[in-house]
Amino acid sequence: MDFRNDTGLYLIAAAVLLFVLAQSLFFLIKSWKHGKELGLDTKKLKNAITSSALFTIPSALSVLATVIALAPALGLVIPWVRLSVLGNITYETVAASEAINAFGITTGITEAIKDKEVFAGVAWVMTIGICFPLVLLPFVAKPLHKKLLNAGKKAEEKAENEEAAPVTEGKKKRGIAGFIDYVTPALFIGLIGAFVTNSILGKGKDDIPLDGAGTLSVLTLATAIIVSAVLEAIAKKFKLTWLEPFVMPIGMVAAMGVAVLVYNVAPDFALIEWRG
Repeated sequence: MDFRNDTGLYLIAAAVLLFVLAQSLFFLIKSWKHGKELGLDTKKLKNAITSSALFTIPSALSVLATVIALAPALGLVIPWVRLSVLGNITYETVAASEAINAFGITTGITEAIKDKEVFAGVAWVMTIGICFPLVLLPFVAKPLHKKLLNAGKKAEEKAENEEAAPVTEGKKKRGIAGFIDYVTPALFIGLIGAFVTNSILGKGKDDIPLDGAGTLSVLTLATAIIVSAVLEAIAKKFKLTWLEPFVMPIGMVAAMGVAVLVYNVAPDFALIEWRG
């Protein structure tokens, strides 16, 4: 029996997802009623619901791609639950890979986990790690938000006193606002850098194909970058704001599609690894 896709796990997952759906429905009804109390038009409320539903499609595509990426190692249930409740590709894949490596397994998320202890350990790392924002945000978010607002007000007041325009993109921000402007992109670039480096120089086992850096990993990386860059340029040039949320999911799906295509059309080329 494949314990990664056990019936009990599916029942637990169904219970969790039903709770999430019930919670979403509860807040949808409450929001609709409050909107009516405020005198909002029914058409506007329907448009808000429709636009919100459409906005979830890019996220759903990212979730699907991540579930597919994690399924070979963890099965369907754990990735499905993790990403349906609270999670994202940059966290889940890194957490799962690092947890697997901690057990001395070098194949990462490319090979099925056959040891129940390893499986449970990886699931706990993925779950506990993502819970910290839920614990910290109630205490940190409000004070941090106030500091950001105060920093923005001070910057505007200073600009007015200097008889200049309000703070523009070209002016440097100071204090916590400026700190966050630098730190957030730096953290994101660091995560992307780790993925890029692993695709080019990641070490795998000699007797396991496609777990190390090679032609297929580089081709997949290049496809994702090119497709995302082209879509981003199209969105900016033609001012297609609706396309921007779809850029990353489409890039991911396109890269996965190219990997499958190349592996089936030219397997000898796809299996070339210089860090296997």
